[in-house]
Amino acid sequence: MKPRIVYRPLHGILLLDKPAGLSSNNALQAARRLLRAEKGGHTGSLDPLATGLLPLCFGEATKIAGLLLGSAKAYDAEIVLGVTTDTDDADGEPLRQRAVPDLSESDLQAALAPFIGRIQQQAPIYSALKQGGEPLYAKARRGERIEAPVREVDVQAIEVLGYSAPRLRLRVTCGSGTYIRSLARDLGEVLGCGAHIASLRRLWVEPFRAPQMITLEALSAALEAGAEAQALLLPIEAGLADFARIVLDQNHAARFRMGQRLRDAAFPAGQVAVFGPDGTPSGLGLVDADGRLSPQRLFNGLNEIPAC
Repeated sequence: MKPRIVYRPLHGILLLDKPAGLSSNNALQAARRLLRAEKGGHTGSLDPLATGLLPLCFGEATKIAGLLLGSAKAYDAEIVLGVTTDTDDADGEPLRQRAVPDLSESDLQAALAPFIGRIQQQAPIYSALKQGGEPLYAKARRGERIEAPVREVDVQAIEVLGYSAPRLRLRVTCGSGTYIRSLARDLGEVLGCGAHIASLRRLWVEPFRAPQMITLEALSAALEAGAEAQALLLPIEAGLADFARIVLDQNHAARFRMGQRLRDAAFPAGQVAVFGPDGTPSGLGLVDADGRLSPQRLFNGLNEIPAC
């Protein structure tokens, strides 16, 4: 009989290098079991086919997971021209095969140009977006007819890394909610031959522009070698690098943690990260035009050391 796993409070962010073949939630649960962390969440799904950066938030860091969900991201994608699939990637069933036209670099640049900027994009029918409270992929698997939503997304840059027909390699920098599968599908239609994603790797998520990622295998090996679980996590403040920072004295930090509003004309307007005098993050707040700081999310128990 396997020993019962005893979970403990851990607070911080793990920059996981997700392997292909695992859903984001399965990757999260695997890491959570290895760390024996009580509570965890991820910061936006990566397709099972995709690899690369999946920031995982544990404990009090789950309170900022939604903020990271809306961050800019970058991907390397390999696209196969000439074949469409029902999932818009290599995991799906082929739907149609067409001849790939001769394409020069200027042809590719011209075809890609309309996909840069704020564009309207239709999500794949095999996606985690919900319709009527149910993920689209669940409806698609039952064979239901689905009209996937069209949403505005922000594609900041597309760089051609290489092309050897029928394989096209792109680097895409984009905002939250952008589907690289949809971009590949739509590009294929512009080129008149169809396309799907063969492989996809997420390179970074703001604010983790140069992430030191860890695989599940490396995480397991480190823990077996005696590494402290907490030491393998980035502190919560690593996820707050893009926020204006307010440092309070002990008295005002205590009042903030009790949910009280504070006022100081020197406070920067907007959403802020609030720290105590020892540098421990107290929470997130919102400062209005009059310098009033209102608590939004409070971090608790960050100075507690979990039992090994």
